[in-house]
Amino acid sequence: MTGNRKFVNIIKISTSIVLVILIALIINIAKNHNDKNLATELSLSGKRVMVLGGPNEKYEDKLYNEDTSPVFKYSNISDEIKEKMIRVSWKEDSPVKLEDLAYINVTYWGFDNAEHVGEMIVHEKLALEVLEIFKELYEARFSIEKIVLIDEYDANDDLSMADNNTSAFCSREVTGKKGVFSEHSYGVAIDINPIQNPYIKGDIVLPEEGSFYLDRNNVRKGMITKGDVCYNAFKNRGWVWGGEWNTLKDYQHFQKKIEDN
Repeated sequence: MTGNRKFVNIIKISTSIVLVILIALIINIAKNHNDKNLATELSLSGKRVMVLGGPNEKYEDKLYNEDTSPVFKYSNISDEIKEKMIRVSWKEDSPVKLEDLAYINVTYWGFDNAEHVGEMIVHEKLALEVLEIFKELYEARFSIEKIVLIDEYDANDDLSMADNNTSAFCSREVTGKKGVFSEHSYGVAIDINPIQNPYIKGDIVLPEEGSFYLDRNNVRKGMITKGDVCYNAFKNRGWVWGGEWNTLKDYQHFQKKIEDN
C-alpha cells in the first residue's frame, strides 16, 4: 500500500514538472513571435515611434494610434513621387531641396461622411506636427473634401482650389506678388477646403466658387472659423491663420515659420 502511494506521488510531481516546462516554452514562443511582428502589433496612441517593420525592413517614422484603420504616417519622398513633382510642383529654382520635404498620408472624413486617405508634401521639420493636426481633425470628424498632391492639377493652384483640394507644398509665387515665393514653396503652408474658405482681397474672391461662403457667420460643412477645431489644432501649435490678416483674408491658409525657410 505504501509503495502505491509513493508511486502516485511521483506521477503527480512528474506531471507538474512537465506542465511547468510546457508553459515556459509557450511563453518563450509567444515572446519571440511578438518581437518579430512589432510593427503590426505595436499601438502607441498618438506618439511618434521608431518602428521595425519586420526582420528585413528598415526603420521608419510613423504616427500610430489604437485603432489600426486610420493612417497617419510620413516618410522620405520616394523616387516615384519625385518623378511626379520634378518640373511640376518642384523646379530647379525651388527654394527648398526635395530631401528637406516629407511625404505624408492622413486619414480624413470626406464631405460624403466616409473615411478617405489623402497625401500631402510638407517640410520634414513639420511632418510630425502636421500628422498630429490632421489626427485631431479626424477625431473631431472635421470634414475635408479631398487631399491629393497638387501635381494632379499640373501644380496649377487655381485648378486645385476650384476642385476644393486641400494641399500644401507647391513652388509658386505669392498671389498678387510676382517674383516672391509663397510659403507653400517651402512646405510650411497648408490650404484647407478652398471653396468653403476662400481668399478675399477687395472684389477678388479665389476660387470664384468661394463667393457662396463670404458670410462667415453662416457656418457650413468644411468652413474654418475662429475658435473651431481646425483653427485650434493649428493655432495651438503656433501656426498663423490667413483668416486673421488685415489687408486681405485667406481663410483656407495656415502657415508656420521654421528655421531656414
